[in-house]
Amino acid sequence: MSHPDAFYLPDLTPPYVLTGGEAAHCGKVLRKRPGDVVRLFDGRGNEGLFTITAVARDRVECEAVSLDFEPEAAHRVHLAAGFSRSARRDLFLEKSVELGAAGLFFWQAERTQGRMPEALKDGWTATLIAAAKQCGAARLPGLELLPGGAAGLIAATSGRFDRRFLLWEDPDAPRRLAPADLTAPGDVLCVLGPEGGLTTGEVDAFIDAGFEAVSLGRRVLRWETAGLAVLALALIGS
Repeated sequence: MSHPDAFYLPDLTPPYVLTGGEAAHCGKVLRKRPGDVVRLFDGRGNEGLFTITAVARDRVECEAVSLDFEPEAAHRVHLAAGFSRSARRDLFLEKSVELGAAGLFFWQAERTQGRMPEALKDGWTATLIAAAKQCGAARLPGLELLPGGAAGLIAATSGRFDRRFLLWEDPDAPRRLAPADLTAPGDVLCVLGPEGGLTTGEVDAFIDAGFEAVSLGRRVLRWETAGLAVLALALIGS
């Protein structure tokens, strides 16, 4: 049995009305009509099946058939990736949703190419939403920009996490990250460097702030590969 097409509705309370791009995609692209059943979700765990009752040029009205709620996972993995001007960023965002990331941060590392933007790009959020539609997720990971280098990241995340790890590409890192590090109850933050890697100063700053330096093995992984490997470890271990 095929899954119903999904649409993002940030406020999943009555009246249930799709507008803007979601309405256009529903009515014009997919040509949904009254009587069709669709899935709506708000990215915060609320979702359900809905029957379309009316379709206009810029709005689609729906009626709830069933409502559900996906609670937060007992363990929540967050990734802080050194910002990189990379064509692989969309893949990183997409797969982070599929693998269940609870939160994503981009931070301005010393070896970041260029400057990190001051505000989130609409396209990044659109990529997260599209991935959630495809995989059936009811929750979108939080997405934040953290300026100020390693010090800014440390300050912005202080007190927010139960465990904090620094993913260090040096093969002499004290130990490897294990699934148990990620699946104990609570929030865990894993910091990744940018494409050019972490500097010695950044490594020292994170370790001095209480981050535990861990490795994913002897191979040097691209930043997005390292992040997805962390999420896969959490998924396998849960």
